[in-house]
Amino acid sequence: MTIGDQVHPIVHVVGVGLTGADSLTPHTLAIVRQAELLIGAPRYLKAFDFLEGIETWPLGDFTRVFEDLQSRFQTNPNTRVVILASGDPLFFGIGRLLLRAFAAEQLMFYPQPSAIQLAFSRLKLPWQDATLVSVHGRDEQQLVAAIKRGETKIAILTDGVFTPRAIAALITALDFPVRYRLWVCENLGSADEQLSAHWPHELAQRDAHSSTQVDFADLNVVVLLRQSMAAAESDRQLDSLPLIGLPDSVFEGFRDRPTLMTKREIRLLILGALAPVDGQIIWDIGAGTGSVSIELSRLCPKARLYAIEKTAMGVGLIAQNAEKLAIAPIQVVQGVAPAALADLPIPDRVFIGGSSGQLTAILNFLTERMCSPADVPADLPAAPVRRIAIALATLEHLSEATTWLAQPHIATLWHYQLTQINIARSLPVGLLTRFLPLNPITLITISNRPFN
Repeated sequence: MTIGDQVHPIVHVVGVGLTGADSLTPHTLAIVRQAELLIGAPRYLKAFDFLEGIETWPLGDFTRVFEDLQSRFQTNPNTRVVILASGDPLFFGIGRLLLRAFAAEQLMFYPQPSAIQLAFSRLKLPWQDATLVSVHGRDEQQLVAAIKRGETKIAILTDGVFTPRAIAALITALDFPVRYRLWVCENLGSADEQLSAHWPHELAQRDAHSSTQVDFADLNVVVLLRQSMAAAESDRQLDSLPLIGLPDSVFEGFRDRPTLMTKREIRLLILGALAPVDGQIIWDIGAGTGSVSIELSRLCPKARLYAIEKTAMGVGLIAQNAEKLAIAPIQVVQGVAPAALADLPIPDRVFIGGSSGQLTAILNFLTERMCSPADVPADLPAAPVRRIAIALATLEHLSEATTWLAQPHIATLWHYQLTQINIARSLPVGLLTRFLPLNPITLITISNRPFN
C-alpha cells in the first residue's frame, strides 16, 4: 500500500472463533493460507498447525513482537503477515494496540462476531442499548459506575481475576438499590456453549460456603440484566432484616438514579444525631425514597412520622418502601418546604435531607415553630428538647447553614455540632480487597439545649 511516496507492508488481522479455521470464511481462510508469517496466541497457532511452511511467532509480549515485526519489515517489506486475534480485534482487542504501532493504512481487519454479540444473540435480546464493559486486565471502576447508574443491560468481558463469581461478589458487596440477574455465557460459538442465570448474592454465598464451587469455562462473558422489584422479591428475605441499619438494596430507588438515597452508614449516624424518643412527632424533609423515615419507623414504632417530598415519583417510592419495610405509619406530604410544612403539627425532631434551594427559609420556619414559647405547657419548667439534623454534601450548603447559625439572634436559640463523615466500604476485587469511598457528608446537629 502506498502512503505518500512510500510503500508500506500490509498486516492482515484475522479474528478467529472457538472453532478455529472452521470459523473463517473461504476468503479469510485463503488470506491465512497465503501468510509467510503467522502471529498469534498459542491456542490460535495450534488451530492452524495443519498449514505447512509458515513461520509462526507466539504473541506474548505485544511490544516486543511489534518491534520485531517492524524490524522484519525493514529487511523484508514484502513479508505477508497475518495476526490471529480473538473475535473482533477492534472490540476490546489487539486492534487498538496495533493502531498505535502501525499506520492505519497498513492494517486490514477481518472480524468474527464478538463474544458480546453472540451472548445477546443467545439471550435473544437487542443490544444496541447495552453498556459494554471490559474488566479483562482492567480495574472494576467502569463496571461499578455502570451498576451505580442502574444501566438496564451490562455486558462484561471477564478474565481470570474478574470471574463470574468475583463479579457476583462485587455486586453483592456494593449493596446498591438496583437488582441484576447475572447470566454467564460460556464457550460461545462452540459445540459446548452454555448459558446459566444466577442471582449475584446467591452465587457469591454458594461459592463462599460450599466445598464444591460452581465451575465456569475460562472463555466466558457475563451479562447483567436489571430486574424489577417484583421480579427480584424472592432474592431477599424481609423477615430477616435488622431492626435498623437496613441494607440499601432493599429499598426501591429512582429508576434513573437508583443510588440517590441516604446510605445505610449515614442513616445510622443521622439516627444518633436526632436521638429520637418513641412517640415523638418527627419530620423528614426532602425524604427522597423514604429511607430515613423508614429507619425511624422501625426504631420508634409509636412515633408520628411525616415524610415531605416534592416529586410525585419520590412520593410513590416512599409509599412502596413504607408498605414493605416500615413499622410505624408514615404520612407522606407532597410539596416543597417550607410551604408544605404549614399545616403539620410542631415537630420534636426534624431531618433535612433535601431543601430544593430553600435551606435558609426552612431553618427560619423551623425556628419559628420549634422555639415558640406558646407550645410550652405551664407545668413544665422549660421547652421540650428539640433537635434538627441536616445532611449536607456541598460546601455551598454548608456555608449557607453555618452563616445562618452564626447570626446573633439564632445563636441565642440553638446550639449546634458539626460532624464530617468520610466512610469507605470494603470491596472485593478478585482475590483482593480495597475500599470504595462514599460521598463525604457534613452532618449538622442543632438542638435547643446544650450538648452534653
